Amino acid sequence: MSRTARSRARLRLGLTATALLTAAALVPAPAHAEDVTDYTLTVDPDARGATIGDTMYGVFFEDINRAADGGLYAELVQNRSFEYSTADHGSYTPLTSWTAAGTAEVLNDAGRLGERNRNYLSLGAGSSVTNAGYNTGIRVEKGKRYDFSVWARAGGGTTLTVGLKDAAGQLASTRQVAVKGGWTKYRATFTASRTSNRGRLTVASSSAAALDMVSLFPRDTYRNQPNGLRKDLAEKIAALKPGFVRFPGGCLVNTGSMEDYSEASGWQRKRSYQWKDTVGPVEERATNANFWGYNQSYGLGYYEYFRFAEDVGAMPLPVVPALVTGCGQNRATDDEALLERHIQDTLDLIEFANGPATSTWGKVRAEMGHPKPFGLTHIGVGNEENLPREFFARFQRFRAAIEAKHPDITVISNSGPDDSGTTFETAWQLNREGGVDMVDEHYYNSPQWFLQNNDRYDAYDREGPKVFLGEYASQGNAWKNGLAEAAFMTGLERNADLVELASYAPLLANEDYVQWAPDMIWFNNHASWGSANYEVQKLFMNNVGDRVVPSTASTTPGVSGPITGAVGLSTWATSAAYDDVKVTAADGSTLLSDDFSGGAAQWKHVGGGSWSVQDGRYVQTDEAAENTMVTAGDPAWHDYDLHVKATKESGKEGFLVAFGVRDTGNHYWWNLGGWNNTRSAVEQAVDGGKSTLISRAGSIETGRSYDIDIKVRGRQVTLYLDGREWGGFTDDKPAEPFRQVVTEDARTGELIVKVVNAQPAEARTAIDLGGAKVAPTARVTTLAADADAVNTETDTPVTPVTSTLRGVSDEFAYTFPAHSVTFLRIRQR
Repeated sequence: MSRTARSRARLRLGLTATALLTAAALVPAPAHAEDVTDYTLTVDPDARGATIGDTMYGVFFEDINRAADGGLYAELVQNRSFEYSTADHGSYTPLTSWTAAGTAEVLNDAGRLGERNRNYLSLGAGSSVTNAGYNTGIRVEKGKRYDFSVWARAGGGTTLTVGLKDAAGQLASTRQVAVKGGWTKYRATFTASRTSNRGRLTVASSSAAALDMVSLFPRDTYRNQPNGLRKDLAEKIAALKPGFVRFPGGCLVNTGSMEDYSEASGWQRKRSYQWKDTVGPVEERATNANFWGYNQSYGLGYYEYFRFAEDVGAMPLPVVPALVTGCGQNRATDDEALLERHIQDTLDLIEFANGPATSTWGKVRAEMGHPKPFGLTHIGVGNEENLPREFFARFQRFRAAIEAKHPDITVISNSGPDDSGTTFETAWQLNREGGVDMVDEHYYNSPQWFLQNNDRYDAYDREGPKVFLGEYASQGNAWKNGLAEAAFMTGLERNADLVELASYAPLLANEDYVQWAPDMIWFNNHASWGSANYEVQKLFMNNVGDRVVPSTASTTPGVSGPITGAVGLSTWATSAAYDDVKVTAADGSTLLSDDFSGGAAQWKHVGGGSWSVQDGRYVQTDEAAENTMVTAGDPAWHDYDLHVKATKESGKEGFLVAFGVRDTGNHYWWNLGGWNNTRSAVEQAVDGGKSTLISRAGSIETGRSYDIDIKVRGRQVTLYLDGREWGGFTDDKPAEPFRQVVTEDARTGELIVKVVNAQPAEARTAIDLGGAKVAPTARVTTLAADADAVNTETDTPVTPVTSTLRGVSDEFAYTFPAHSVTFLRIRQR
């Protein structure tokens, strides 16, 4: 038996005395034996694992949570061109974020600045307007410079008095701007005399004047770019060292009208994101209603996206609409001329990015300040379409046109909005049969799902399309979410031959304008901070390596009993009625029977909504309420049959029937008619985070009574709808908390041992490097915190700690802390 073989045999029996002594010297002794789990980790340095590309990890930017205006785009004035509209949000007016003194009226007539900039402000003599900015106000810092500009028109001449102040007084010296004649751009500069988060910008006019594009930019933008980016946010993104930047969405790409912004289309405001709207001088760019409920100025547009990707050394990865709407809209456009126009727009986009400065669209890029091509290599068509066949038919048209003119461009398809289900399976079948190069997968699931699915890509067909994991997150910004994502990322790296690109989503969130959480980077008007998830992404993205070094680790002992729990009824943005609830044990005995003829005393109301017994049925009547669960029974119940009669009364969705209910955050439910009544699925909630176990397309009819039966046996569940088997699943996949991957950095020659210990116990581990000759010290980076820890503006418990490990050899021991991610960079000799 060789030394290595003897070593591995010894390791299988447990830690040696020497290893135990080494481990004791490295970390404090645990207080209790049960706080430690023993593991082995064996590396095979001579085996060849997958090559990892330079673009493995990137970022996904979508203008959600005010990520652009009021966020990454450094403009400090909100609604600078008076274009806000009820089309953007029901509460908006053209003067939202402005207050007026005197006469101030927003006009939409022939006197406007430009056709695509429809509104302007008519300001009377002696009148003024004041802008409140974002969050608490306009942020200025003492000693820093701020550039003011405005487009103004005053036939008889006027003087604009421009001031910057907060409730305590002036923040900078007042500026006077003389205006005369037709539309002209005027500029002034402020130097802040003190710091404030509550600034207000006031523009007053001595005589009648017209104003548009009232702007205030910090001089200190990222890389001092004009029309630039907020420095602290851009620097946090750059610190990730992203391999690519995917933009501009997301649901922005394929929702709303596919028409352009023109008189011919009626100046439609609720449009899909179309790149030509977003380039050229900012005062000539279109405006749009953002899918997430606010206005998009398009000051941050395609040129700025390309420039930012270049500045951070990342590959640009734009996504264009495929003329099939997603995100709950689910419509396919059949207008052939419109389809052809969008295909040509996509070809023009490639020319804008890659064409010479003498080409039509390359000239536009050059005139904007970038004669050199951006070097576009990948482009996505479509986003999360729920109509896979309609989408794929149109995708093929786009791909054929692109490949005919630009055969070197990788055209990326997608697989819908989920990790499984009918849409996912159909989309993947079409992508495989169609010989697609790469498929964009999206999913948002519970931490448990990510711990259970580390091996997700192990069995994918290596002869089929590559995978772009364009959006994923574990439904929270606590450290337990970051841990689960880190464990999953070890599986992404192990399968880097298949998963070529991956990006957490979404990227940014302004804490005062949140439509979606979790998010990677949080901010307000004066500060920004990385979430626990950000720290995980940063650690992985800064320590990728060039190839996987095969390794194995022992697993965590675990016991899995039957699914246990009470039963429940719920609704989501719907009114529904329930009747004839019966729970029967496996032996035929009755555990619960309720026809509500005597009220609902057996039920406990734990959610929102309004429940009452009406005409012998238990009814939830509040159409706006979400997650309205009521429960009955014993949390210890197992191996039972649940029968319910359910009727949708009104509203957007169907109804939900829960089983295995332990509490409000831990249960299963059959969601019938969910997602705006487009599909049904069984979801599992673990500590509040949900993941989908089985999904099928379909809707629920209003006023129709449905018979629902759920059979629970051990961890096997079978579901019946109106007496017919609808589907089933077995929830027996272990959530393994101890995961690892090892990569090699070709430049430094280091082995990078990446270990995730997502459990509350320390992981005492014997590490065998397979005879590799290594230096006696290693660099260690550790992320460790309480599972529920959350980074905030004022407290960042999840922060990397670096140290030096001594006593490293081809066999050594290390104790990985509870709830930790640890990277060991070990230099090979």
